[in-house]
Amino acid sequence: MTRKSKVWHVYIVRCADDTLYTGVAVDVAARVAQHSAGTGAKYTRARAPVTLVWSSRARSRSAACKREYAIKQLSRARKEQLVISSK
Repeated sequence: MTRKSKVWHVYIVRCADDTLYTGVAVDVAARVAQHSAGTGAKYTRARAPVTLVWSSRARSRSAACKREYAIKQLSRARKEQLVISSK
């Protein structure tokens, strides 16, 4: 019996106040719905609703968290470039 591994994603959402929030999740759509409902991260609770603007698959949870950290270190302008380049 083989064990199916979870597929992790890194994502960026644009909040109602036009700020960007970066996170990791297995089910990005469900996580974005949580953020919009005010039950997601503390940061997004007061900034709902949110819109998914970028996401990327990761090899593992560890890889997703490392990518999330790297993105969070970027300037706002570099994050916007990342979002635009994915369209």
